[in-house]
Amino acid sequence: MTFFLHESRYRDLSPAAERLVTVCGAGALGANLAESLARMGLHRLRVVDRDRIEAHNLSTQPWTQQDVGIPKARTLATALYRAVAARVEPQHVELTPANAVSLLQGSAVVVDAFDNLPSRHAVGAASASLGLPCLHIALATSGDYGCGLWDEHYKTENPRTENQEPRTDQHNAVVVLDACDYPLTRPLALLVAAAAAEVLVSHMLDGSRRNFELTLRDLRLTTTRL
Repeated sequence: MTFFLHESRYRDLSPAAERLVTVCGAGALGANLAESLARMGLHRLRVVDRDRIEAHNLSTQPWTQQDVGIPKARTLATALYRAVAARVEPQHVELTPANAVSLLQGSAVVVDAFDNLPSRHAVGAASASLGLPCLHIALATSGDYGCGLWDEHYKTENPRTENQEPRTDQHNAVVVLDACDYPLTRPLALLVAAAAAEVLVSHMLDGSRRNFELTLRDLRLTTTRL
């Protein structure tokens, strides 16, 4: 295997390169995370998503206009193989309690990047039954807060009804609603995906499980006028 300079000086990812990571959800978080993991050197991915690409997804997700109408999972599989020869197993299906165990079987680690509570519950329950580590990543409805929580620290509320909005609690769970398609949430979505990639790689190399939180209000940028 050929190593890049940064791999020899920073860390060797080869022990994790062939371990299967299953990403559930290919929206603003899941799709960008899958791309980051593949480009970092994790070349065995499974992506589970029932949706097809729509025009309003283009502002926050790694698609092009030519991809509209194509299943997200299959588009990622093709794009990442062309980019870095990553072997992505696309699952263009709806994950439910009935099929969740079979969809997650064989994974080294699972990522829940879904935007609805029933699917999050199904992923968490299936991961627990299989004894798999599961990282839940999400954005708040406000679009200025994101987090990643391992399953043992993650709690969800009951699925919302038409007249009941779920609350956001940074100490428990943050539930994604529709913020992922707003163009101005792209910077935060990319930050959350990057943080999740770092946390996942660390877990696969040394077994650590680190939760994280990100808020745009706390992000400091220093600029210099030229």
